[in-house]
Amino acid sequence: MKSLKIYSILALLILLLSCSSDGENDQTNNLSGFTTSDNCPELPVGPTSAYWEYAKGNPIPLNKVPVLKNPQAAFSYAHSNTALPPFTLTPPQGYTAFDYTNPNTNPFGVNIIRNDGSVVWRYVPISTYPANFTDSNILDIEINNVTAAFGFNGNYTTLCEATPKVFSENGIARVFRARTIQFNNTIALVWIAATYVQSLGTVSVVSSVSAGPVNEFDTLVTDIFLPLSFQLLISDRDSLSDRDNDGVPDIYDTNPDNPNIQ
Repeated sequence: MKSLKIYSILALLILLLSCSSDGENDQTNNLSGFTTSDNCPELPVGPTSAYWEYAKGNPIPLNKVPVLKNPQAAFSYAHSNTALPPFTLTPPQGYTAFDYTNPNTNPFGVNIIRNDGSVVWRYVPISTYPANFTDSNILDIEINNVTAAFGFNGNYTTLCEATPKVFSENGIARVFRARTIQFNNTIALVWIAATYVQSLGTVSVVSSVSAGPVNEFDTLVTDIFLPLSFQLLISDRDSLSDRDNDGVPDIYDTNPDNPNIQ
């Protein structure tokens, strides 16, 4: 849990630094033309490439905090282990949020799926694998879970794969891996962070999935995936409150109690 907390704090700092000054908060986020620094010519230029860099923990050019334009009621993960921290997210309209379950990895996490089943956003802060599973094994398994959920069992195309990042100290190794793939008409970005402790017989894994139609993926990044991901970085949600549910945080809303005025 300590390493997860540190990882979240670092991610928050990176994302906050990527935002522009307060004077630019009336602007929209424009990620068109963004290109990744990786050698991935098949990865679409624009929001898809920006989201790839964001997933790796790199700053992206944001002018304002990404927030959902059409939020619904908050969802709380119903985990029986009271030792775990509360996990509450606000999903968008037209999506259903529910506990993510997998009998093989005993995860603690959430699935947010569009009602037509073609878009999935998943975040799992805790799951476990046997200690003999490598980070490569775990990433492959998580990706296979995604393709299987979409009913695909063929060979997918890898649009981009990150060089593994390894942090090791005092018998603890943490490995980050990410891959963006395309299959049928779907793009999926999957990342994992696996923590190995020499004295333990299991691997603790954090993972995330963002998947949706190819022709919608850029819009999904800006309207759904980034706003949902940003919620994970804020433990005190007051700064992102939106009392009138117009999609604009109260701190940026000229009239935070009137949905017709922003």
